[in-house]
Amino acid sequence: MMKDLVANLRILAMLEGISLLLLLFIAMPLKYYQDMPEFVSVAGMLHGILFLALLVFSSMVSQKKQWSDRFWLLVVVSSMVPFATFVMDRKLKHLQENPA
Repeated sequence: MMKDLVANLRILAMLEGISLLLLLFIAMPLKYYQDMPEFVSVAGMLHGILFLALLVFSSMVSQKKQWSDRFWLLVVVSSMVPFATFVMDRKLKHLQENPA
């Protein structure tokens, strides 16, 4: 059961990381260089919802898996830095494959 939690967290983190990249590298340039702000509204809302879901779900997983506060914070901060989510995924994959 714990394996499934980490697998679901990895999926959610990937979706959130992709939404951040879409927002920063597609929607924002379209807004400022092509005068198309509607993409930021959609991508921004999607990213916001996924980020909040990641905060809540990662907190739940962290409590169930008894992760340190530092590691949970690292998971959250990695979701705020472009491409860092994909680096963190390697650690989460290791935790998924080797449950304590």
